Amino acid sequence: MLGVFERLALAAGREVMRVFHEGCAVDRKSDSSPVTEADRESEKIILAGLRAAFTEIPCVAEEEASAGVMPGDLGDAFFLIDPLDGTKEFVNRRTDFTVNIALIRHGVPEVGVVFAPCTGRFFSGRPGRAEAIEVDGDYKIVGRRPISARPAADPPAVVASRSHNTPETDAFIRDLGAAEIVSVGSSLKFCLVAAAEADIYPRFGRTMEWDTAAGDAVLRAAGGVTRTLDGKPLAYGKRRQADDADFANPHFIASGKGAGAA
Repeated sequence: MLGVFERLALAAGREVMRVFHEGCAVDRKSDSSPVTEADRESEKIILAGLRAAFTEIPCVAEEEASAGVMPGDLGDAFFLIDPLDGTKEFVNRRTDFTVNIALIRHGVPEVGVVFAPCTGRFFSGRPGRAEAIEVDGDYKIVGRRPISARPAADPPAVVASRSHNTPETDAFIRDLGAAEIVSVGSSLKFCLVAAAEADIYPRFGRTMEWDTAAGDAVLRAAGGVTRTLDGKPLAYGKRRQADDADFANPHFIASGKGAGAA
């Protein structure tokens, strides 16, 4: 399965970069968030590949969900896809947008890949092993190495959202003391913690499950954890929530080994 994820992420990333270089119109969804040809074409590639390879596993994908296309029963396992996480970064010609694919099993992100096609950074995770993957200019894998989250540094390095910071996030960072701040967009924040390049990723703004699942899978495979503010592991497959939309996340803190875990 992880091999399929990797191949689809590379194929989708190639298409995303074609649109990035050629340029495209930016449309607005019903929630006013941006969507582009790159989002749509990437999602088509990923969904076609997953549905051909794993016919029994339902898919939840951001653009289909925005159009009201949603599986009925998720069962014990389902895929979460964000074909272009960081569309704002993409539109603003920044480099840290990503392609995200994850398997959720019993509410836990179990397998995931995060590919940043503009920079070539590529991360994967499955139970017990997370890797940083080296990709060449032809979108072929040429190397890989294991990664592991680190014990918290002192002061800790905090990775924050470039486009979605909030006063609560700023207050949390201040309370940590003289923390180093690493600002980056998209789901790479989880991966920097997984790769021991940062210690904590606090998120006090709105996210959806497809935004977080793949990066969270990489982080957990690397020995880290993502917890809600009440100390419980962030769960997936949240539907019929009393106070929020399907698949919407509560606030959370992602951390490496011993860093900020409640």
